[in-house]
Amino acid sequence: MFYGLNKIVKKILPKQLFYRALLIVALPILILQLTISIVFFDSLWIKTNKGMTRALLGEIKTYIDIYNKNLNDKLEVDKLFKENLNFDVKYIELKKLPEKITERWFSPIDRTLRRELKSRFTNYWFDTTSYKKLIDIKIAYKKGYFQFYVPKERVTNSSARMFALWITLPAFLLITIAILFLKNQTRPIIKLAQASERFGKGEEVEEFIPSGALEIRQAGYEFEKMRKRILKHLNQRSEMLSGISHDLRTPLTRIKLQLTFIKDKEISKKLSEDVNEMEKMLDEYLQFTKSQFSEKTSKINLNKLIESVTSKYEKNKIKLELLDNVEINGRINLLQRCLENLINNSIKYAKNTYLKLSKSSSHTIVIIEDDGPGIPVNEYENVFKPFYKIDKSRGDSKSSVGLGLSIANDIIKSHGGNIKLDKSDFGGLQVKIFLPF
Repeated sequence: MFYGLNKIVKKILPKQLFYRALLIVALPILILQLTISIVFFDSLWIKTNKGMTRALLGEIKTYIDIYNKNLNDKLEVDKLFKENLNFDVKYIELKKLPEKITERWFSPIDRTLRRELKSRFTNYWFDTTSYKKLIDIKIAYKKGYFQFYVPKERVTNSSARMFALWITLPAFLLITIAILFLKNQTRPIIKLAQASERFGKGEEVEEFIPSGALEIRQAGYEFEKMRKRILKHLNQRSEMLSGISHDLRTPLTRIKLQLTFIKDKEISKKLSEDVNEMEKMLDEYLQFTKSQFSEKTSKINLNKLIESVTSKYEKNKIKLELLDNVEINGRINLLQRCLENLINNSIKYAKNTYLKLSKSSSHTIVIIEDDGPGIPVNEYENVFKPFYKIDKSRGDSKSSVGLGLSIANDIIKSHGGNIKLDKSDFGGLQVKIFLPF
């Protein structure tokens, strides 16, 4: 039960830190203000309103009782009540009370007035809405009725509005200050998250300057240290591979020269093919490593990039289904190489290739599929390993070094995306690429 309630609460709560922090600050203020308002409304305003209404109707009852005494100078009584009690009263003969009372069910004044009138008089009528500052009260008397015009201030507490104003304004002021404060506190966290996201996608991140609270600055400093260590490691790896390339070319060249002196041409040919394959592996991987860390991120029109890549192939072999103006941040040469590797792989083993561009709520999706023999499901993970080849449906070939899908996977991952393999609707392989906006 507790687990289910916890899940419901998590769904209701806002997801962003700013709104959660604002809720923590604002909710107690609102609850406190609401509690104080309810206590004031019940203890002071309603009870005060009830006492004032009871006193008013007591005065009206006194007036009617005096009128019943058949005093000779009734005009003098009217005058005294008007001067001392602020009554405006007159007797209307031979008229009946209105049938319907325009009572507001939500108004405490109307409810209290109705209850007090009901406890003192048999026939009555009142109206609190027709006049801005007056209450119209009619009391049946013999063949007519008394009409009293009473100021609303006689039954309402004027301090209620001031109380509502003074209790509401500070609450809004405190919440406004909290919003400004929380904005300043969460902004460094957002900047840190954005810098981490850009760095995770392989984008160039300028010198990150930590700011905010001590803990946030500490996290920022640690991120900057980590970023520099990773960049240093990648540069060292690239330099190391360049050195390996230089060192390996010399012995490979010597081997090639030695092969020319071998009399058995069949053995010489096989060894030469192995040496050429080694050189191709080395060149392809080094070219990828060099371009990966030297190219800067830019805005890429994915439609134009796909059209540019596919224009190199026969049009009848690749069927396109594109969207209009799909733009992403990335490294254009790497993405071009990724698409070329995948399309080459598809064209090599299939008659027709289908390329489709679509969008989801958070990703741009590129789908490349064919009608070839496909790849066994149990090999989907293995084909992304460097230098791995399948000696089955797609066959092995000396023209391939087993780096095409591995490099494509590295390129997509370096852009913060993902690549998945699946069975194509056309019978071959489906490669689905997810790239973030």
